[in-house]
Amino acid sequence: MPTVRVNDVRLYYETYGQGEALLLIAGIGYGTWLWAKQILELSKYFFVIAFDNRGVGRSDKPDIEYTVPLLASDAYELLRALGVKRAHILGISLGGFIAQQLALDHPEIADRLILCATSHGGPNMILPKGEILQFMAFGAGKETFQRGIELAFSPEYLAKHPEEIAQITERMRRNPQPRYAYLRQFMAPISFNSEPLLHQLTMPVLVMAGEADSVVPVENSRLLAAKLPNAQLVTFPGAGHLFVVERADEVNRIIIDFLKGGAPHA
Repeated sequence: MPTVRVNDVRLYYETYGQGEALLLIAGIGYGTWLWAKQILELSKYFFVIAFDNRGVGRSDKPDIEYTVPLLASDAYELLRALGVKRAHILGISLGGFIAQQLALDHPEIADRLILCATSHGGPNMILPKGEILQFMAFGAGKETFQRGIELAFSPEYLAKHPEEIAQITERMRRNPQPRYAYLRQFMAPISFNSEPLLHQLTMPVLVMAGEADSVVPVENSRLLAAKLPNAQLVTFPGAGHLFVVERADEVNRIIIDFLKGGAPHA
């Protein structure tokens, strides 16, 4: 089981393929298994690095404060440990915050950015509906786990693809996240606000979102793309928070085109 020690924690990681480096950063409660429908295709073109953030999966889960700068530092040190001097960075949800912070802190290492189902944070972030936010902060137990899975996808996808939902659920059950670690991850973005700094991210950026995202409303991606100097926005009608799973074939094609220098088209 490949791990590397950074910032006093062991991070679990996986690598695939060869070529330009592409770092995949998952969101709250998700690990490397989130990218099951990306890795095979993307690794045909890139040296793909997937890892478990601290607090989830097979990485260490210290019961200390997590912040976006700390999580970004973890990712940076992982790249350094692997000898990667420059990488494309793809982050989803919390991973999108981490990707922005990593690029702000270490612009020399960030090539192109892909920001999925995420936000610039701060006072102008569009929050989910009150009952959803309350559930994310205070829910617990088996029913909460299932409800969390349901919120991540559109109702249509849940109805039509129960086998894929079952596979993701099983991967998460095999790597259970302690409640305290979930809360540490959940609290990490509270103080994050990249909005005043987005003008510094001058590299090409692809912003993607599901239009039916109930966790991070799509308006956040529109605001984010409008603030970035060199951004392109792609949204997926009817898709939920984890549109990278729901629309994997389209998403993979768009990612490859963008990272190869083309213009993304949904």
